[in-house]
Amino acid sequence: MGVPSVDWQKGDALHPETFAHIFPEVDGVVHTLGTLIANSSYKQAIKRGDILGLLGSLRDSVVGGHGNPLERPTSEAVRGSYDVLNRDTALRVCEAFVTSTDTRTQNFPRPFVYISAEDIFRPVIPARYIETKREAEQGIESLLDGKPGYRGVYIRPSLVYHAHHRPLSTPAAMLFDLSATLHTKAPPSLPTPSSVLRHIGACLQQGQTSTSPLESIANALTIPPIHVDHVAMAICAVLNPDNPVRGVIGVRQMRELIGWMEHGAESSLSEKLHNHRV
Repeated sequence: MGVPSVDWQKGDALHPETFAHIFPEVDGVVHTLGTLIANSSYKQAIKRGDILGLLGSLRDSVVGGHGNPLERPTSEAVRGSYDVLNRDTALRVCEAFVTSTDTRTQNFPRPFVYISAEDIFRPVIPARYIETKREAEQGIESLLDGKPGYRGVYIRPSLVYHAHHRPLSTPAAMLFDLSATLHTKAPPSLPTPSSVLRHIGACLQQGQTSTSPLESIANALTIPPIHVDHVAMAICAVLNPDNPVRGVIGVRQMRELIGWMEHGAESSLSEKLHNHRV
């Protein structure tokens, strides 16, 4: 904490009565609460650069941990689930926001910004992660339907990296950035790993409503990673009343919002990492 210009308030996202009194005076809401892995210990492992701890969290997420499968989950486990953290909290906050009376007119329509995600983590991360993100987007859009005083913005970052706060993310980010660059430069007539994966995935999923995990892998190979600071800058940009965007904002749209694209060229990840160290 310790930021003098920030008015810190405490509340429970599942109990809007603990914070709804703030909404009449705000110009917008940014909902950042969520989890990539149901076992939230992975966040500390990433910060510490603990590879074994991260792999342990991934293992528990895939196999369901080591608890008794016949034992009912605790209330703490339920609150930390994908359904609650990624979807239900966002819907409760949005409901309270849209029912509040706007006492300020500086930002009309008022934005509700939901931090969603690109579909790039399957099958390493359970499909329920991205499913609850999409359910939240749809639920928010339904809540805002017919309410001209509000606009929904869905920020979809890819792999979010930071050399110091998330040291484990940087090597992976450099590899994915290289892959995205190579895919961008490949001739349209040349089959690429992503196009092959998409074709196989489409064949395997014929007649099904969900997409194949191979589609998710293909996305990871073609969508460049994004620095956490650039995500924050894009969020600030969509909050600006002079830039009333709405709907889904992917990585490339985020880059455009922060002026990252110049003359059709993109800076390399190594250049961006250098700039953040300066």
